[in-house]
Amino acid sequence: MFLITMGQCANDPSAFGEIGPPESVIFGKSETMAAVRRNLVKVADTNIPILIEGESGTGKEVICGYIHRQSIWKSGPFVKVSCPAVPESLLESEFLSNGRAAFSEAFSAFSGSGMGGTLFLDEVSELTPSLQSKLLQALQNGKFQRIDSTTGKKINVRVICATNRRLLHEVGAERFRQDLYYRITGLVLRLPPLRERLEDLEPLSEYFVALYNDRLQCSVPPVSESTLQQMATHPWAGNIRELENLIRRYVVVGSEKAILSEITRREVLSNCREVIQAPRVSLVQLTRHAKLAMESRIILDALRANQWNRKRTANALNISYRSLLYKLKRAGIQNHRQVESAGAGGRTLENLS
Repeated sequence: MFLITMGQCANDPSAFGEIGPPESVIFGKSETMAAVRRNLVKVADTNIPILIEGESGTGKEVICGYIHRQSIWKSGPFVKVSCPAVPESLLESEFLSNGRAAFSEAFSAFSGSGMGGTLFLDEVSELTPSLQSKLLQALQNGKFQRIDSTTGKKINVRVICATNRRLLHEVGAERFRQDLYYRITGLVLRLPPLRERLEDLEPLSEYFVALYNDRLQCSVPPVSESTLQQMATHPWAGNIRELENLIRRYVVVGSEKAILSEITRREVLSNCREVIQAPRVSLVQLTRHAKLAMESRIILDALRANQWNRKRTANALNISYRSLLYKLKRAGIQNHRQVESAGAGGRTLENLS
């Protein structure tokens, strides 16, 4: 039987709002997410165990909430357990008999629901070997035990797991039980990172602008097309969660400069980290690298604002045309079409008027 510690308990499974975003926002326009949606339609109303894999911030909890709302268990509770927060000490004997009910809220929610509910095990790869064994036993027996109880109680609950790792790789490295892996993977859903579904930047941004306009009682307009184009060059290491935080800042500040300056700052920091990792880097080298990275970004932004006309760009930056050409050459910037297609890493701009 499985000893569960409460990480979060809520009837609201969505991280995007009180009732969750519409399907058009959750799945967007990308073919990868369309495939995820087709698979979910087939299994949402069944008891097939589901594993959701994806980088942090890709919306695993939102997808789990969507599954819950589409299933026959939707009238029951949605309970999230953060597996990294489950302490190993709860397995020690003194915690089994002291009457403490660390999971009483979730346990009561399930046991009091005739329709059961959904148990979401977030970052299941972080469970210790001992807890993996307990989870496997619970899934096999269909029983979950409250800490202050000596007998397990069978509960009608659907289990969905999520991880930011490739769990099969963890099995190969002997960090995750193979028998537990096959128990929780009736279907494996892999969510793409935001950088692989850039066509969804616009609907996601529009949704977050509307959401935070409502929450913060603001009235900023949707993000402009030119800013969206520049956002598409960003690597989005934090995925949708990073985008949400950035849009929230934009709504608070009320200017798209909040978006552009933050993107530039993060790119400069990323470039600096690369330099720091090099052997024997000096402060002078690091400062020079950061300055050049910032200068290149400003020039690219100015070129875009002036429709890639170099003469107008030089005037706008108050530098000579010759100086602009030198800076473009030093930055390896040659072809604007390649910049737009390759993103921030494609520093090439040639054939500019």
